[in-house]
Amino acid sequence: MTRFGNGALGRVVRSGVGRRRVQTVVIAVATMMAVASAVVAGSLLVATNAPFDHAFARQHGAHLTAEFDPHRASTAQLAGTRRLEGVTASAGPFPSMTISPVGTDGGHLPALTLVGRPGTGKDVDELDLKSGRWARSPGEIVLSLGFSGQFLKLGSTLMSSDAADARSLTVVGFALSAGQSADMWATPAEVRSLATGGTTLTDQMLYRFDSAATTSQIAADRKRLTAAVASGALVGTQSWLDTKRATERGTAATIPFLFAFGVLGIVMSVIIVGSVISGAVGTGLRRIGILKAIGFTPREVVRAYVAQALIPAAAGITLGVVLGNLLALPLLRDTESAYGTVSLSVAWWVDVVVPAGALLVVAVAALVPALRAGRLRTVEAIAVGRAPRTARGQWAHRAAGRLPLPRPVTYGLASPFAHPVRAVAMVLAVTFGTVAATFAVGLTQSLDAVAHAQDPENRADVTAVSGGPGPGSGPGVVERKGKPASGPARSAPPGSNRQQGAAGSNQDQTPADPAAMRAAIAAQPGTASYYGTATGDATVSGISGTVRAVLYQGDSRPGGYEMIAGHWLSGRGQVVVPSRFLERTGTRIGGTVRVTFEKETVTLRIVGEAFDTSDDGTRVHADLDSFTKAEPTAFHIEVKPGVAPADYAEKLSAAVKPLGGDAFAESAPEGGNMIVLLEAMAALLTLMLVSVAGLGVLNSVVLDTRERVHDLGVCKALGMSPRQTVSLVLASVAGIGVAGGAIGVPAGFALHGYVLPVMGRAASTGLPPSVLDVYDPAQLALLGLAGVLVAVLGALAPAGWAAKVRTATALRTE
Repeated sequence: MTRFGNGALGRVVRSGVGRRRVQTVVIAVATMMAVASAVVAGSLLVATNAPFDHAFARQHGAHLTAEFDPHRASTAQLAGTRRLEGVTASAGPFPSMTISPVGTDGGHLPALTLVGRPGTGKDVDELDLKSGRWARSPGEIVLSLGFSGQFLKLGSTLMSSDAADARSLTVVGFALSAGQSADMWATPAEVRSLATGGTTLTDQMLYRFDSAATTSQIAADRKRLTAAVASGALVGTQSWLDTKRATERGTAATIPFLFAFGVLGIVMSVIIVGSVISGAVGTGLRRIGILKAIGFTPREVVRAYVAQALIPAAAGITLGVVLGNLLALPLLRDTESAYGTVSLSVAWWVDVVVPAGALLVVAVAALVPALRAGRLRTVEAIAVGRAPRTARGQWAHRAAGRLPLPRPVTYGLASPFAHPVRAVAMVLAVTFGTVAATFAVGLTQSLDAVAHAQDPENRADVTAVSGGPGPGSGPGVVERKGKPASGPARSAPPGSNRQQGAAGSNQDQTPADPAAMRAAIAAQPGTASYYGTATGDATVSGISGTVRAVLYQGDSRPGGYEMIAGHWLSGRGQVVVPSRFLERTGTRIGGTVRVTFEKETVTLRIVGEAFDTSDDGTRVHADLDSFTKAEPTAFHIEVKPGVAPADYAEKLSAAVKPLGGDAFAESAPEGGNMIVLLEAMAALLTLMLVSVAGLGVLNSVVLDTRERVHDLGVCKALGMSPRQTVSLVLASVAGIGVAGGAIGVPAGFALHGYVLPVMGRAASTGLPPSVLDVYDPAQLALLGLAGVLVAVLGALAPAGWAAKVRTATALRTE
């Protein structure tokens, strides 16, 4: 027999592909969607696989960022540290300082580290200039990429402080430092010119070591630096391990989520592709017998039917790779922004492995039934024909006939039992589609709950502060949300000794008397409730270095964090801590911890575990009245119904400014980049998986409808109307949808209950009930109906075709 090409076998393959147009399209589209979802999931898994390590290696990040006092360590002495044992590369010294910039509208940014560098560097901490250019002239700055957004763009102007003689700074570029060595950069001369008055200027040195993989090795490297200069010359250091740990807690939380969707996509692809191709081969058994009768060998029959499956699948795979890359790129851009890594793109091997794997799945799925067809005897293959065995499923028809339903409906309900394997494949397809939808709905609601639980003190209508903003003053900082800075503030990792000085006249402003502030707030018309906070560094037994402490005065429940266990502050002597704090200190709820705040040490009892991941999960929340010397520096106010927060803040600001305070209205907090990214991933992957499930149903119903077209002709000849024909076809998948929904919703619910705690553990935190318990019975019932909806939508097109086919045409079809 002539081989492929223009020979008989080639004509058979082309004829089969062209004759089964619906199945060809379904195979192509199903494989396209499966491959596209696999490319998206695979590319995101690659992107979240140690993104910090990849960025750090590419930029030759600094293992240790050190700040030296220029009055105690000369330039020559710092140059000598380059030759220390273990140092493989270094850069600097660069003049460094901390400033609190102010926007043109008066909004304050948090305290930022400004470093003077002549360029992006090369050997150590090679900055990735994402947009714009490097600062070359006085008054030009380059900001960290995290601050790029709606309110800070190229050409934006900031003031170096709110002092009368503050300098104007123009943003000319946005750059990325994998090791987070600074928040903004300028020329060395510009930084030195900004160091006026009481501003502290330091020299920044960046080091890479041959041994810096562990905390003990970093400690040894730091010890050698300390010994190489005069006592007190080394004023602060930042380890790359602290930055890596803080970054990877966020990326690690996405791995379980992507893994879950990846497994769903793989299983779904195998089920759908296998079902589609098996059905296509199975319905051609009669044709296989005819081919054998005219001289085709069993091997040629197998090759012909495998090729008929591979041709549309190859087209679908090609389109799927293109579609997957197009869909992955915007998500990867969001991933880059969320993770702060170097530019991301779809890994080349993902575009190779996924298509190769898909072709293998298609070939195996087609080969199994094709081999069965190749082994069939010629007479047996012709005798089997296209119709199912008449005895198969008769019990189902008898049982369904007893139901008090119209005959077309009962006929349709029993139809799937004529092809049990095909019916099981449809049930599995609908099940996994429902699992994906249920899991995605729960995940989205959980992520929204996480966004709502973050920074609860910022949910107040109005915030009043006593005095101007200082560096890192937490809730007391005058940082209007949505004003010039929309990027995250970066601070030194807990436990580091990095200096956090700041410039600006606000630090010298006498703060308002807290009692006068409270009186002004209480007297202001429209005040519903308020509470005070004080924020600052504290030392805690069990943790080296300093931690962030927030002290609350008054009824702070409106600003309380979501509780994982225990309860929020309710009186003196109490402290609430995050999960990470309990883990690091080995303490538990009911135990005590010694906290030193403003040189006053008190013993506090841990009464709750809070859902708080800020400051490396070590922030402590305590009752302010437990400390005799602490005074509130910020007041968070709820206004009465009908009172506009902006108008209230304007009037309160006029009342407290003479006292040395200020007030501003808070805007509604928005979800972070990571939450938006995860929700976008969930929506996209779910849509693709549900679409693939619908295509699987479509293919199976097309096969069933074509097989039973003669039976449908008989039914029409007996008086079945087009509407009854549609109800018959839709009823044939209704049971499939109910079964798939009944299995898929509990499975999706269980998957959510498993994956969310794993994501929390990856981020070193427990999760509160508000994040875990997001489903309600009505919602689960609607999700169960989603299985029926997927099945019915998949069957609509073939149902319409069956209703339109003429009776005579159907009766002539064998």
